[in-house]
Amino acid sequence: MRTPPRWRSVLAPAAMAAALAAAALGGTGAAHADDHDAPHAATPAPAHGPQPAHPAKPDHPAEPGRPQYPGKPDQPVHPAKPEQPGHPAKPEQPEQPVHPAKPEYPVHPDKPQYPGKPERPVHPDKPAHPAKPVTPVTPVKPEYPAHPAKPVHPEKPAHPVTPEKPAYPAKPVKPEYPAKPAHPATPAKPAYPAKPAKPEQPSKPAYPAKPAKPEYPAKPAHPATPAKPAYPAKPAYPAKPAKPEYPSKPAKPDYPAKPAYPAKPAKPEYPSKPAYPAKPAKPEQPSKPAYPAKPAKPDYPSKPAKPELPAKPAYPAKPAKPDYPAKPAHPSKPAKPAYPAKPSKPDHPAKPAYPAKPAKPEQPSKPAYPAKPAKPEYPSKPAHPAKPDHPAKPAYPSKPAKPEHPSKPAYPSKPAKPEHPSKPAHPSKPVKPEHPSKPAHPSKPDHPSKPAKPSKGKHSGHEDKGHGGHEGHGD
Repeated sequence: MRTPPRWRSVLAPAAMAAALAAAALGGTGAAHADDHDAPHAATPAPAHGPQPAHPAKPDHPAEPGRPQYPGKPDQPVHPAKPEQPGHPAKPEQPEQPVHPAKPEYPVHPDKPQYPGKPERPVHPDKPAHPAKPVTPVTPVKPEYPAHPAKPVHPEKPAHPVTPEKPAYPAKPVKPEYPAKPAHPATPAKPAYPAKPAKPEQPSKPAYPAKPAKPEYPAKPAHPATPAKPAYPAKPAYPAKPAKPEYPSKPAKPDYPAKPAYPAKPAKPEYPSKPAYPAKPAKPEQPSKPAYPAKPAKPDYPSKPAKPELPAKPAYPAKPAKPDYPAKPAHPSKPAKPAYPAKPSKPDHPAKPAYPAKPAKPEQPSKPAYPAKPAKPEYPSKPAHPAKPDHPAKPAYPSKPAKPEHPSKPAYPSKPAKPEHPSKPAHPSKPVKPEHPSKPAHPSKPDHPSKPAKPSKGKHSGHEDKGHGGHEGHGD
């Protein structure tokens, strides 16, 4: 991980300042030493001189034709608000009724002792898994150079304490409502008449037999592939139960041939478009006034040179990959034979007419609901004091008129576009033939249900994974 550029920019001046201070302190001690043969310390670089004075900025010319706006008038003093009346006295809450004492519960009888669990059967030992191949040794990662220390951030000021919120006043007691009257009983539902029996459907005709498929030609033999390395033997799993045989599907009916579409007529040739007239030249815009010249920027001091980073260590060389054996070419496949024509679908017999349904009986009328009791009257709220009338605002003086801008030159009018010649009418397309109606597919037979899984008993998942009992595992 390399040092970010913004940290490098902060640390470089700090390191230069520390080196200059250490050189200055070491130079004063070496001046009074008795050994004159020792080499002198390097003299520090001279400090930068004063910055050159910036030239005076030119005064901007005053904008002509802008009048001075008059001052705003004084705002009138609003009258003081009257005092609001206090809230009425709150009613006292009634005393809560005393609840009766709860009855004592009877003592539960002693639970019977459950019989002991039966012994688990001893499972046979599982086959041992083959040994895994040895992974190659990874090369040692090189050490990266140490990062410089981060600067200490100043402590942040503490947040001010929020003041406590005032308590809300208690809610008034709700008045007691009268008891609601009981709803009248609804009359019994009348019995519906019995539905008539549906007529029997006629039997469907048998489907014609499907023609036999032609025999495919024998495919050529594939060339022998190079032998792969032998994998370790996998442990044998128990045999799965055999699946039941599914019933054979009925033969599909023969589809009618698709009709050929008529040929489309050729499109007529469009006439060539006329050339557009040349656009007139735009008028010349008035010249803009020249801006005053900007003062020259002072020369910035040159930045110190960046220190050289240490060289990265060399990574170990990777081993070369082995050569794969060449794959043989695939042989060409034989041509697919043509399918025989499908037989036509037989016609279904007409369905019989259903009998008319009997009329539904009339429902009895619902009883009238009792009238709701009148709500109690709430106490009247105190009237708010009348708001004082605001004084009328003074009229603002009218703004002076803005100076008129110079008028822009008028653009020349564009020439009218030439009229395009009318397009020739397209010839009428021939009517497409109607597609013959497709026969309906026969319904698929129901698949047989899957065989039920044999129950393995309680705690079977732990025994299969090898985390259950201690019997049969290496005893």
